[in-house]
Parts: sequence; C-alpha cells; structure tokens
Amino acid sequence: MAGNPTLEECVQLPIKEELLMEVTEKAKDWAIMHGAAMRSKTNFSADSLNFAPFLLTPSSFPRKEFEKAVALQTIINRLMHNVAHDEEFLTTTLAETIKVDEFTGNLFNIYKKVLASGFGQRLSLGILRSDLMLESRCKDLINENGNKENEKPCAYCCWKQVEINTIASGFGHLGPISRAIQSFVLSELDCAEKIKNMPDNQALAGICNGMVRAWEIYNNPKAVIMFIIEDVTYNICDQRFHEFYIREKYPHIKVVRRTLTEVHDAGKLGLEKQLVVGDLEVAVIYFRAGYEPGHYHSHKEWDARYLMESSKAIKCPSIHYHLAGTKKVQQALAQPEMLERFISDPEEIKAIGKIFTGLYSLEDNDVGNNTYEMALKEPERFVLKPQREGGGNNVYGLDIPDVLRKMSRVERSAWILMDLIKPPISKGYMIRPGGQMPPSVVDVVSELGIFGVVIGDVDNIICNYQAGHMLRTKVATANEGGVAAGLGALDSPYLVD
Repeated sequence: MAGNPTLEECVQLPIKEELLMEVTEKAKDWAIMHGAAMRSKTNFSADSLNFAPFLLTPSSFPRKEFEKAVALQTIINRLMHNVAHDEEFLTTTLAETIKVDEFTGNLFNIYKKVLASGFGQRLSLGILRSDLMLESRCKDLINENGNKENEKPCAYCCWKQVEINTIASGFGHLGPISRAIQSFVLSELDCAEKIKNMPDNQALAGICNGMVRAWEIYNNPKAVIMFIIEDVTYNICDQRFHEFYIREKYPHIKVVRRTLTEVHDAGKLGLEKQLVVGDLEVAVIYFRAGYEPGHYHSHKEWDARYLMESSKAIKCPSIHYHLAGTKKVQQALAQPEMLERFISDPEEIKAIGKIFTGLYSLEDNDVGNNTYEMALKEPERFVLKPQREGGGNNVYGLDIPDVLRKMSRVERSAWILMDLIKPPISKGYMIRPGGQMPPSVVDVVSELGIFGVVIGDVDNIICNYQAGHMLRTKVATANEGGVAAGLGALDSPYLVD
C-alpha cells in the first residue's frame, strides 16, 4: 500500500522496549482474563483459549466520519428491512445468480417455498452490521464553504461501505472488550487522559436487548432463545458473552445452543407452527452459523433451515433478510435510481448514495461484459466478491484476471466486482498469540463496523436503533481482515478532529 496517506498515532511510537514488554505481557493476561479470546484453529482444544489478536493502542479515526456512520445506521436498517420485504426485487436481482451459485439457489428455494405456504411468523429480527473503510483517494478536498482545503492536508476524504452483514454479525462482545483492553493499556502508559476520545461502546447490550425485545413480542414466558452454532466453535467468547449477558440481565429467559443437524434430529412444528426442539418451544432463533455451504453437510441441515423458516419463531435473520445481505443485492442497490424504490426522503437517498463505492455486475450482458473487460484491463483497481460471508472468499487485484478467465460467462453471475478502497495507514503494535516479543511497529489499516437492530414486518417497523460498533485492523499488506479467519486484530477507534 505504498503511497497511502497516514493517520496520526494515538500515542508516540515506538514505545521504549522495557515498558513495551511489561505493558504487552499485562495486556495479554488482561485480554484472556476478560474474555477477549478464541479457541485455536491450529491446536484446537475445547478446554483452552488463546487471547484474540489485538492492537496494543487504539487506531485513529476521524470523529466527524464516525458520527456520520453512527447517525446513518438507522436509515441503513430501514433500507435493508424494506429490501428484504420486496419479493419482486429479490427475485429479479438474484435471478441469474441462483442459476450458477448453488448455495444462494438453495436459500432462494427455501424463500420461495415459505412464500408459497405462508410465513409462520411475519416479524423478523435484523441484527445488522454495516462495514466501512475510509477512502483516501480524493480528487479535491473541499471544505464546507466550497473552497479547496489547501492549508491542512487530510489523510481521507470520506468513508465507503464495504458490505452489509445480515447474518451472524459478530463482535458484539469483542468490539466493546477491545476498548476495555486499550483503555487499560493507555492507563499503564500514563495516557489515561486519552481514553475520553474512545467512544463508549454498548454493542453487546444493544444486540442482546434486540433479542430480548423479540422474545417479549413472541409472548410465551416458557419459550427459549436458540443460537444456531457451528459443529465446532472457535470464536466461542464472542458468542457465549451474548448468552451470558441475557442470562445475567434477564434470568427468566433461557438460552440454548443447537447445530443445524441437532435441529433436524430433534425439531418439529406444533399445531400452531410453533418450533419445538426436544421439549423446548423456541421464541427467537439467532443464527451464528448457516451462512456458508460448509455448515450444510447434507439435506438434513437444509431441511432444518426450512423447518425453522416455516415456524412462528422470530428469526435473526429470516431467509429474506439473509438474501438481502448477498453481494448481488448490494451491487444492485448501488445504482442511484434503485434507492428511490426503498427510501422516500431525498436527503436520505443522497446520504446513502454517497457511501457506496463502485459495484459492478458481471452477468452475461452488455453491462457485465464491459465490467469483465474493465477488470482484465485494470485489475489492481478492484476486488472480486462471491455471495459469501465469513471472510477469506474474495479475490484481489492482479489475481483477478486468472480467476475470471477460468469462469464461463454464466458462472460470472455468481460474482460482483467492487472498486478497491484505498484507506489511510496507521502505525501500531499488533499483538498475536505466539508473536514476536518485543512486538515491532507495523503499518495497519482499519475497517469500522456499525451495528443496527431492527424488528418489523412487511407493513411496519416497531423497533429500529443503532447498537454500538467494532473496529478490525489488519496489516496494511494483507487483503482480508477477519479476526475469526485469523487475518485481523481487535481494535477500537480513537476519535480525532
């Protein structure tokens, strides 16, 4: 990422080696003792944890852009809710994709089956996360008076949306705990006065309170909240802290964890479409699995998904919310005229339109063929994305032409092309299990996620709020940045003016 502008560090770097060693050792212990931890993928044991990778000190982020992202989240919630409830739009937008992407096709088949038989539950719970990065490539930096900003160079011009997650939007616990780790470190470095510039983060409470609100709406005090989980859970703390928060704050609500296979084996519908798993009626289903093909080993898991979607349990997400989060839908929404279908306020349309970066169709038509040629000609400008969540699926820059050339024209429909965002660089210490000691200063870039909670049906939204944030940071030379995927690190924003 040579040539990227830089953001100023929160503390002066480098830190003297003796102090750095002492503070890092303390911070590692603090992290693991407060649940900023994960199970190892390389040396897995259900009985042991490693601390999750983290940045020793918080990364700078412009206050104005942070506040803008927070303010915009309730509009994004409403947009995605309206998209999810537009059958014609989802059907038309995904028509070509489902022909060649088997996974999205299977999701869509469940959607059509549930539509045909009637939804057992009209309400949906959306726990969304809008991910964004600062864009540093600005043609002109214009100040609010319309004049070119010559006096003070700026490392960014705005932020652009990377994606919207509608399923398994993680970091409800790891987001807030990142702030706590770094607050501890700043105090140890005698920089406690800087903590006030780290925004408060109530993501765990915000997300869990959304589940509880849905449980209350369901209105059966004996019913449970069920988390759908992977067969093996590495990111255990982030999930369990949601469960523990609910049990601590609302001890009358029981939370259970089940895999898709377990739901198939023990699940059935009652006379009024209530979902019963074993001897428990389920009020709310929170999916932390089910977003990638590997979670569905056979037809049993797909049958379990259909059973849940047919039931009167409130889903997070419902199948139509899941489809609304596909990359193909987000590419369609980036067309300026499309937003008018879902948002009526011209100012809101303008605000949302500004956050989209270039998103391009690769379907076998004139538009898609032009995109294909553009990608082959200047691949370094782009990232190639499939209809997947969970990290590690994208293709970047100079790797794109080979991947595209191996696809048939039809297969291209399963992918979209996106402008590569060029974020400003920060410097920091990335602390990893087994990493070198003392750690060295590295160039990093960050991705901010803003959480939102929305509950409603096709006619009404009854609950809509912004629910905290998270910051993931990766080494500047890395493409992917998922912490659970092993490529990023926990961080939190240090707001600068």
